Order: sequence, then structure tokens, then C-alpha cells
Amino acid sequence: MPKFLQRRWHGYHTVWAFLLLLVLIIIVSVYNWVLGVVSLFLAGTLCFTMLKAEISFRRNLVEYINGLSFRIKRVEGEAIGTLPLGIILYGEDRSVEWNNRYAGSVFARKSLVNEPLQELLPDLVPIAGGGAPAKREAGKEGVQKELRAEIKVDERYYQAVVIPSERLLYLYEITELIDLRQRYEEEKLALGILLMDNLDEAAQGMDDQQRTSLIAKVTSEITEWAKQFEVYLRRLSSERYMMLLNYRSLQALEESRFVILDEVREMTADLKVPMTLSIGLAFGAESASELGALAQSSLDMALGRGGDQAAVKAGQRLSFYGGKTNAAEKRTRVRARVIAHALRDLIQESDRVIIMGHRNPDIDAVGASIGLLRAAQMYNVEADIVLEGPNPSITRMLEQLRRDEELYSSFITTEQALQMMTEHTLLIVVDTHKASMTMEPRLVQYASRIVVVDHHRRGEEFINEAVLVYLEPYASSTCELVTELLQYIHEKVKLSTLEATMLLAGITVDTKHFALHTGSRTFEAAGFLRRLGADTILIQRMLKEDLQEYISKAEIIKHARMVYDHIALVVTAPGMKIPQLLIAQTADTLLGMTNVLASFVISERPDGLIGISARSLGRMNVQVVMEKLGGGGHLTNAAVQLEGTSKEAEARLLEVLAEIEAKEGLFE
Repeated sequence: MPKFLQRRWHGYHTVWAFLLLLVLIIIVSVYNWVLGVVSLFLAGTLCFTMLKAEISFRRNLVEYINGLSFRIKRVEGEAIGTLPLGIILYGEDRSVEWNNRYAGSVFARKSLVNEPLQELLPDLVPIAGGGAPAKREAGKEGVQKELRAEIKVDERYYQAVVIPSERLLYLYEITELIDLRQRYEEEKLALGILLMDNLDEAAQGMDDQQRTSLIAKVTSEITEWAKQFEVYLRRLSSERYMMLLNYRSLQALEESRFVILDEVREMTADLKVPMTLSIGLAFGAESASELGALAQSSLDMALGRGGDQAAVKAGQRLSFYGGKTNAAEKRTRVRARVIAHALRDLIQESDRVIIMGHRNPDIDAVGASIGLLRAAQMYNVEADIVLEGPNPSITRMLEQLRRDEELYSSFITTEQALQMMTEHTLLIVVDTHKASMTMEPRLVQYASRIVVVDHHRRGEEFINEAVLVYLEPYASSTCELVTELLQYIHEKVKLSTLEATMLLAGITVDTKHFALHTGSRTFEAAGFLRRLGADTILIQRMLKEDLQEYISKAEIIKHARMVYDHIALVVTAPGMKIPQLLIAQTADTLLGMTNVLASFVISERPDGLIGISARSLGRMNVQVVMEKLGGGGHLTNAAVQLEGTSKEAEARLLEVLAEIEAKEGLFE
């Protein structure tokens, strides 16, 4: 019994009261002993009554406390058994020692005793054992107190709280919360921009009525598609639409692989240039303005890759769909003229121009660099070309360049370029738009002004700091783009025979002697260079094949086999090391074989990496295949370098081909 209750009657105040009463009785007895005896009797009776009442109170109090304790324990047990909260005690062997009624109902059993946790909650066993895959909560001294994780039992979701020190597990249902969270995610806003990316080219030669009819026909198809996928479509101009949708609709669009791209292209297939669409979509931004900027960036990415495709930016994920056709050639040269004038102004404002291509530069990169070198020299601005190390693909080209001492003296190393760089230096990156693939990424990092001139389809990595970008995937080569710029950058263009020849050589190599990826503007650029004295015989001498290389190529082709009926695949023997140039040339040769629409050559390179070169005739997008492996390139020309073995690279390639074939088919 608590001491404060014991002091109720026989504490110090009670003792002193009875002592005082006894003194008074003694005093009364001195004067009248009869009255004293009566007083003593009454005091004794009072003391006895109080003692008896105290004993009775203590007995009743103990009975009350015992009864209350029993009721509390019974209610507590009933509450633990009926609360919508699962409680499980497990032993050191991770088997259940006790569970309440609710925990049993979670697993549709009355008792879980002796059941292994591994069978009941396989995803939770590492956590219950003190593992790391859950959210931890720690005390002041960093001691682990509890672990939390979301688990699924049948079709219900539960929050599991584990206290390892007590070997105690709580389960409470969060299915409604999960459903609400999923609904919230599904209803998040996504924003997109849809563009008829080649309307002018498709409507070339049409009168106003025919053009309006074409737009109405395509618009009707787009509207029906938008209704099917619950997309709000708002027309911004004759060729541009805004798309508003939620994440659920976006997922449905991705699952359909943006079928509208194929539908519009097939619907207008009877035109000289079929109509194509480009779509940029964004999801996951914090604000609507940021979402709009990401959607425009995604559209730019789709256009930079040649159009006729959709680019989806969802958080950190960037996905591409479509891209089955070559980029439509632009018939107007207005953009080339505008870019040329802007480049001219940038060159004149600079104290020096440094031109740089990609690592292991090819003839296209060096030829384009020479063209831009001449552009800077026409305005009396010092210019240099960055070139580092030997390269088999340009050996014969460099032999010809050495004959022109003035031109050859313009080639510098990366270290020299870094020393020359100032805040007024203009850096021009040619034949690539990825900083990591340039000859020296540090130059990109240090340059205050950068110009990008490239003809590759735009990838996820991009030099965003560039003040001027001329990226045209329809162009056959960077040399073609530079040749067009030269025609507008100066009123009187002067190129030496050697310079014109190098530009024409770049076009010749990238078009496989004007057989692939050529348009009318390609021939116009070639004609312009021929008028300036480009020597085609010299180009043939530079591009001649070595007999030993030809024999080596034939040895590689012996290992070719056909997959998916129209794909030639070559995997060289382990330990057989082949230069990247020979790998690419072998892939080109395979395209000339009967019934071959695409070719892949896999081999170990002298540097230890595994090189894969991919080529196609346009019916298969090899760029998408290489991007899934970490590389890139064009629709008809792409490559990647991997670590590991040739067999591992072959397995990964076949896996990607199977995935594409299952989702959308390999061939258009």
C-alpha cells in the first residue's frame, strides 16, 4: 500500500492527537476519577473503532486494486487481440513464438506459432535479422531502435515495424494509403508538345487547298489518337500542338510505343515526302514552368535526332520512341545562312579560334575542321585544329596534308590548345555534340564560347553551354554542313585544291561514295567543291584499301551468320584483336550482301575494349540498338565500345534485338 495512504490515520498527526487526548483524560481523572474512567472508556472505544475501520479499508482497497488489475489485464488482452494491429513475437531462430488475433487474420490463420518468418514474410527476414534494406530510427546514442518497411501480403499492403532488440514485429495495414499514393502519382501532370516536323517539305508543290486538306487529315488523326489516350490537345499553330495529360495516360502512350507516329507516316505515304511527327513530353518537374521547359527540351531532342519520334523526359529517365525513318532533308537554306552569319560574327569577335573533333577523328571530322579553319583565316583570325596521336583512318589524309606546310602547321596538340585558351577564344566542336567524346573534354570545360557543328542524331548528353548549335541529322556529313556555311560566311570564298578535296573526301566517306544518306543538298555541296578544284582522283588514292586489310576483312566475314533472316552478325574468335576502322569497314561490306538489311560486327580491339559496329540500309534503326548498349550514332550507322568479352557483348546485343523485336519489330 502506498505510504500516503498509510499515513491517513496513524501518521504523526494521529499519534499526537491521541497523546493529547490521554493527557486530558489524566487531568480530568485527578479532579474526578469517575469522569476520567468514562473518558478513558470512550477514548478506547474510539481507538478500537478507528483500528477496525482501517483494517476494513485496507481489505477493501486490496480487493478493489486486485479487481481493477484483473479487469485491466483482461481488457488489455482483449484489446491486443482485437486491435487492427498485428503483433508477432519471434525467437532467435526467426520462428513465431506468439501472435495476436489480427496477425493471424493477415495470413488467414488462427495461430502462427512455430511458423518460420522466412515463409510468412520472405522480404522482411533480412530486416528482422538486422539487415539494411529498411528505414531505421535511432536513439540519441545512435543505437538502432526500430526498422520500417512496406510489405505486400496477398493483395494487401502493410507497414512492418521491427524492433530487433525485443524480437517484436508490428503490422498495420496501409492499403488505402498505398492506393491513394498510387492515384496521386498517376494523376500527376505531364506536359507535351507535338509538332508536324516536316510540313513544309511534305506540302511542297501543293496549293493552299491541298495543303489545308492535308493538315485537316493529319489533325483529325491526331485528335482521335488524343481522345483514345485521354490527352487534352490544344492547337497552338498550324503545325504545333500542346498536350496535357496525366502520368497514367503517359504510361499508356509509352506502352503503345506512340503508334500515332506510324499511323501518320503510313497515312501520308503516297506523298513524295511522308508527313512525320515529333513529340516532346515531360513529367516529374516541381513547377509548371519547369515542366514546359523540359517538354520543349524533349522536343528539341527529338528534332535533333532527326524527327519522326517521341522523346519522354520523366525525372532522370529519358526515353525515345520511333525514329524509324531518316531525317527529312530541309529544302530551304535559310537556317544555313543565319548560322553562317552568326558564326562569322563570333569569329570576328574572337582573338583565336580552336577547332576540335571527336576522339580518333575520321576524314569527316578533319575535313570539316579544315573548312572552318579557312573560314577563320578569311577574316584574319588566328585558328588551329586540335589533333592528338596517330589514327589509321586518316593516315593517308595526313600524308597529303604534310605536303602543305602552312596548312599542316595549323595542327596542334591538346596541351598546346589548353595553353592558348583565353576568355576570348572561340572553340568550335565538329562531328560530335558530346563533351565526353571530344578530343579533350577540358577544352569544353574551360571555353567561354562554344560552337557545335554536327550531323549526328542528338543524344542525351549534349554541350548545353554552346552559344551556337548547327545540328542537322538530315545532312550526310559534317563536311556537307561546313561546305554550306562557307558559301554564306564570306562573299568570296577561296579554298585551295587540297582544302576542297579534304571537304569532298569527308562527304565521300560518310556517304559510302554517295550511295547512302544522300540528298539533293549533298550533291549541291559536292558540286560546289568540285568547282573550287576538289580532286576526286586524290580522294580515290586516299581511300584505297590495303591488300592485307582486305584479306583480313574476308577472314572476319567468314564468321558471319544470319539472325532474324535479314541481319548479318559477325563475332570474331577470342583473342583476335581488330582495329575499330576494320570493324566498321567489315560492317559496311556486309551490307552489300544479298538479303542483308543490317549488319553487326563484334570484335576485341587492340586497346582491350570490345567494339561493335552497326550498319543498316534504313529499314532498321541501328542507333536505337547501340544506344541501349551505351553507344550511339545514326539511323544507318552506329557503334559502341564495351568492356568484357566478345561473347558477353554478343549476348547483350542479341538480348536488345529480342527486346526490340518483341515490342515493336526490328524492321519498318
